[in-house]
Amino acid sequence: MEIDKDSPIPMYHQLYGILKSKIEKDQMKPGDFLPSENKLAKMYNVSRLTVRQALSELAEEGLIERQRGKGTMIIQPKNIENLTELKGFTDEAHMTGHSASSVVIDNKLVDAPVTLLEKLNLPVGSKVVLLKRLRLLDKIPYAIEWAYINPAIDTRVLNILEMDMSKSSLYEFFRKTLELELQYADETLEVTLATSESAKLLGISLGDCVVLRKRFTYVYDEKCVEYVQSLYRGDKYKFNIRLRAR
Repeated sequence: MEIDKDSPIPMYHQLYGILKSKIEKDQMKPGDFLPSENKLAKMYNVSRLTVRQALSELAEEGLIERQRGKGTMIIQPKNIENLTELKGFTDEAHMTGHSASSVVIDNKLVDAPVTLLEKLNLPVGSKVVLLKRLRLLDKIPYAIEWAYINPAIDTRVLNILEMDMSKSSLYEFFRKTLELELQYADETLEVTLATSESAKLLGISLGDCVVLRKRFTYVYDEKCVEYVQSLYRGDKYKFNIRLRAR
């Protein structure tokens, strides 16, 4: 494809479209480096400024990354999660064509954190199941998840302690074993920085940006069955929300 200089479409946007098409058609793959700005300018008979604008658009979409001293590399596109439906990590992975797996860090009975007692409608001293897992997509670490699960909803929640949760889906357990219908969830997202522990688990650098998600999930009679706190890699994940006009 060539740049049409008579087109009403800006040349930088045409170049962006050409390069994006090559990436999407696997003509350029993650790990490959783009030609230099000078070479791209000569290849498409445009200015370096036009090339820079096109590369900036690709970078904003998370398709390329500029590496100092090396050049511009094609990177794996971020996984996109649509925040319009209540789904678990495994559900979302399957819907987007990925393979989900987990490394169980903790699966134990703990005192319910005082800050959660009111939401879980539990008295002081109550026990909950803490399930902490490193969540992976296609064997790549994407998130760390702390799930506090409420046995007061159904005592069979305690069966989780005996299950291999590296292979099992928590939401599938809720739906199929406990026959619980998840009604809705309240969730917040904020950007924070990776600590030394989270950076090591996620395979990122200390101080890199991560997305902190906090979710309270409710079943019948507005009873809270779980509180989940997650840290998602900022370089691997992005969230999509559709807003409707009134």
